[in-house]
Amino acid sequence: MTKNEKKPQSDLLYETILSLRDLDECKKFFQDLCTVAELRAMEQRFEVALLLSDGMIYNDILERTGASSATISRVNRSLQYGADGYQTVLPRVKERQRSDGKL
Repeated sequence: MTKNEKKPQSDLLYETILSLRDLDECKKFFQDLCTVAELRAMEQRFEVALLLSDGMIYNDILERTGASSATISRVNRSLQYGADGYQTVLPRVKERQRSDGKL
């Protein structure tokens, strides 16, 4: 990249996220960046991804999370055919939960 080329704005956002130092900074940043509904939707999709990766069936996930079948299906497609973002982080989250005694 030459010095006259600009980074895409999306890179700036992701680099900013990577610069957050702790959970408190992260929460504050996302509370400013997103609406409450957007945050809840992302939190719900991530919970659905965790449950799907644990082998839970759609009806149980729907009952537990309140997510629609369309949301569950969309998350499942991302798990199966997405960019491997979930596949990258889910093992880390599960390991942290095990070490924290939450699993």
